[in-house]
Amino acid sequence: MNRVTIGLAEMRVIRPPQSIITYGLGSCVGLVLYDKVTKISGMVHIVLPHYNKSLPNVNIAKCADTAVAALLTNMLKEGAKRPSIVAKMAGGAHMFKSATNPLLMVGEKNVAVTKQMLKKLSIPLVAEDVLGNSGRTVEFFPETGNYSIKVLGKGEKII
Repeated sequence: MNRVTIGLAEMRVIRPPQSIITYGLGSCVGLVLYDKVTKISGMVHIVLPHYNKSLPNVNIAKCADTAVAALLTNMLKEGAKRPSIVAKMAGGAHMFKSATNPLLMVGEKNVAVTKQMLKKLSIPLVAEDVLGNSGRTVEFFPETGNYSIKVLGKGEKII
């Protein structure tokens, strides 16, 4: 199997026999879009909830409100079929001790905005492992549709 790795604020579209992995999701979200028929899949490592147009050269893959649509567009260009695309997501952990400061609730905001964008684009969210306070490493396998989530000290979960 050919494993493709993406980092912070990166996105990639793959097809079997490739898998796609991203490491160290804390407050970030690892969103997978998956075409159940063609098996064309994509992952984006979302860092922040909102794109700031006033900052020059911001990568659209970095922010939930721009990354979801960009990933969908990239998948459609590669031959994915819109009606058979579903989503799975993981991450969005609360990584800061101050639960009362809204500026530090990045994980929760990333999850909320990602879900809003999926709803806006009419992409069903079929599985998720979000929030909590543990970091995750995630890998998606388009051949099976399995999304592997590994949490240090807690083992592996497949969604």
